[in-house]
Amino acid sequence: MEISRRNFIKTSAVTLAGIAAGSSLLANGADGKKAAKAGAAAAPAAGAQSGFKSKAVDAAIAEVKAKIKDNKLAEMFAKCYPNTLDTTVTYKLVNGKPDTFVITGDIHAMWLRDSSAQVWPYLPLVTRDDQLKSMINGLIRRQAACVCIDPYANAFNDGPTGGEWQSDNTDMKPELHERKWEIDSLCYTVRLAYGYWKATGDTSAFDGQWQKAARLIYQTFVEQQRKTGHGPYRFERRTTRQLDTLSNDGWGNPVNPVGLIVSSFRPSDDATTLGFLIPSNLFAVLSLRQLAEICTSVSGDKDFAAKCRTLADEVEAAIRKYAIVERPGYGKVYAYEVDGFGNYLCMDDANVPSLLSLPYLGCCAPTDPVYQNTRRLIWSKDNPYFFSGAAGEGIGGPHIGYDYIWPMSIIMRAMTSASDDEIRQCVRMLRDADGGTGFMHESFHKDNADKFTRKWFAWANTLFGELIATLVNGGKVHLLS
Repeated sequence: MEISRRNFIKTSAVTLAGIAAGSSLLANGADGKKAAKAGAAAAPAAGAQSGFKSKAVDAAIAEVKAKIKDNKLAEMFAKCYPNTLDTTVTYKLVNGKPDTFVITGDIHAMWLRDSSAQVWPYLPLVTRDDQLKSMINGLIRRQAACVCIDPYANAFNDGPTGGEWQSDNTDMKPELHERKWEIDSLCYTVRLAYGYWKATGDTSAFDGQWQKAARLIYQTFVEQQRKTGHGPYRFERRTTRQLDTLSNDGWGNPVNPVGLIVSSFRPSDDATTLGFLIPSNLFAVLSLRQLAEICTSVSGDKDFAAKCRTLADEVEAAIRKYAIVERPGYGKVYAYEVDGFGNYLCMDDANVPSLLSLPYLGCCAPTDPVYQNTRRLIWSKDNPYFFSGAAGEGIGGPHIGYDYIWPMSIIMRAMTSASDDEIRQCVRMLRDADGGTGFMHESFHKDNADKFTRKWFAWANTLFGELIATLVNGGKVHLLS
């Protein structure tokens, strides 16, 4: 299938974008530790065909590809940009309404985060392609249904099929693939619905089920401020991997209830160290304001909209008070995690939302001085998960471990840069880090791009396509040669 080329940053509300990973890994040439989790299919990046076709996407690929002089880059764009539609989409009508299930690639489950990010680059084309529009409408409906099943779950099965994590000590249901509480899962659900509404003006997906999901999103955020106790969510897993379970009988490390929202897990699906994950709290502020706008304009529920705005203001004020810290040599920066007791963690993880990705998501202006200071810190040796070697430089994370760079971080660096030289450097690194496959991967070794994880990771592929289309459509095609 083919993919939307991105008018992206030029298209007002649809300029926000997103990503994060959140699945297990498929090692290819990496050391033995990088083995696939149970149930991950060792499918090639070309994948099984989903059968979803879009004439608008076909036309967009042809248009963008024709402008790229670098043959390898042009071919990579043509393969990566449509990878979500080619390999991960199941679309049908249920009771006359669209219903869409989107897997991550090699893991046959739907993450709320990944599925939203995977289709996001197609939004500028939906007014030119009714079938594409219907497919995304169906995903918005499916995500609302998932939130109504369990707002604390991050990944869902296509039906009550059970799966490998049913033994986790949490409130598992057969519809859930995994139940790791991550703020960004709910934020991405709002982001896609809001972006679709702004792109199309279509309000048909905002039905009673979606309104119920919106209230559950608000309720879950309030519960996880933990002002009246730990809240209803806890999680434990039998594992030798420290970041796959929570301490303190499943509640996680203590937090001081200062108005921030606990995220038990990061967008990588790794447990947080300190409970208040700042990129995700900033994302929640944006999502709550988007919810308020939807409810004001579409459903007319001004009381609920006011509650959303009040909560957004409270979280934002707490971020300003507790999450901006002074770092020698950098000045004021955003911490990655805090606990409200005065402890903080300065780092960044490649998965989106990350500190690096904040302007891309619309959570801050790219010129924000605190963001710029933070950006310098996290793209340096002072970020413990910044790696640099013969094959490139970028940010990784504990999900894979030492010396593995995530292409997603390089893409985010380019998407948030105002420097042509920096963007050109990022594109060249991405071009040369495909491991000879023509596709992006979850991560690659800093000294050898032939050592990578996950052959088939649709989010990274689509995100790369979005970057290339954004540059072409934004008059930056000269940076691709």
